[in-house]
Amino acid sequence: MTALRTTLSVFAVAAVLAGCGSNVKLDENANVPVESRNPAGAAAGGAAGSGTSQSQVSTVNLDASNASSAAARIVYFDFDSFVVKDEYRNVIEANAKALAANRNKRISVEGHTDARGGSEYNLALGQKRAEAVAKSLALLGANAAQIEAVSFGKERPANPGNDEAAWAQNRRAELKDK
Repeated sequence: MTALRTTLSVFAVAAVLAGCGSNVKLDENANVPVESRNPAGAAAGGAAGSGTSQSQVSTVNLDASNASSAAARIVYFDFDSFVVKDEYRNVIEANAKALAANRNKRISVEGHTDARGGSEYNLALGQKRAEAVAKSLALLGANAAQIEAVSFGKERPANPGNDEAAWAQNRRAELKDK
């Protein structure tokens, strides 16, 4: 009987700890304008008005759309934060709509951090970032069963540099098809 009580107590504590989570909030008050980080997008806009042939414009536009579609699957974060900024709402909405339209599609949300901090801390922060994006997708219409949140911490940097610009590129969550 004592062993049964001990076992039940352990499971009860485990259940309580598993239920402890952080509240993920969308940063609704952030009114940061979205800037194009894609120089190809500027080239595409310039080519459309320059009188070039239609085939050249189409080629440039395709390249620009490929680059922008890749950028539309990345959410960047502030230092030591897992708050999804309002400037990425369009990215999350577009991906949530795509998931809602195709219930057989599955994605993984990969959370990443910059190189600062310990590995264990960065794995936890990367997981919180991935879960924040996954929860945002689910709130906007995607089925939570379609989304897997994983963390790579600081192990897979997008930019191996050791300055603020590189670190900013590494603080991200990437949405990848499975």
